[in-house]
Amino acid sequence: MTFFDAVLLFFAGFVSGAVNAVAGGGTFVTFGAMTLVGLPPIVANATSSVTQFPGYITSTLAYLDDIRHFWRQALVLCVISGFGALAGSLILLALSNTSFRALVPWLLIAATALFAAGPWLKPAAVPEHQASLGPLAGSLAQFLTSVYGGFFGAGMGVMMLATLGLTQAGDYHKLNALKNMLAVVIAAIAILVFVSGGVVAWPQAIVMIPGGALGGYAGVWIARRVPQGVVRGFVVAVGLFLAFYYFTKG
Repeated sequence: MTFFDAVLLFFAGFVSGAVNAVAGGGTFVTFGAMTLVGLPPIVANATSSVTQFPGYITSTLAYLDDIRHFWRQALVLCVISGFGALAGSLILLALSNTSFRALVPWLLIAATALFAAGPWLKPAAVPEHQASLGPLAGSLAQFLTSVYGGFFGAGMGVMMLATLGLTQAGDYHKLNALKNMLAVVIAAIAILVFVSGGVVAWPQAIVMIPGGALGGYAGVWIARRVPQGVVRGFVVAVGLFLAFYYFTKG
């Protein structure tokens, strides 16, 4: 890792933390930066999970008071999410970098489209709503979302909010708290698998994590001055650029 690579990765971590604080989608930035410095796609994906993990924890802690009111229900979904993340991360490790590279542009297109549609997929911020689907469908939806999260992860938060809005009763804050808690479980299981598989680039991760922490703090300042739509447009542009990069790189 050169000095230039370290500066680029630190800056990417900072931007990722700020973007996550304002609109989400920081995974696109961290994955893209590690791709540009030459990390194989599986390593870039696994390391990105590590760099995003502290943000998931702090977001969950911010909702701790809300989680106390439905922790029993949350535990069931945590178990389901754990098995899904285990399956997704093991599938990733079973692939070669060549095979995963062929999937990456399509995954990026799908994740970018999902992220762009986020405002329309997000559950309405109403005081209370009832689930549209039953518990069996809810469990299956969360399992599939967790498989995706363990395998790739970009756009996972938007996907989870959309599915939880259909399968769980409650207001928006409950759904967001639940989403953050489940993201911690999914990321933790995936990271354990990736670490045991030796596919995490620790020097790059160590450079990016403090940048992400600073970016998350700065995101509060950015949120007050930059419209969320502008930040969302930036993330979509990054996702499309990365998809184009992988399509043309072949």
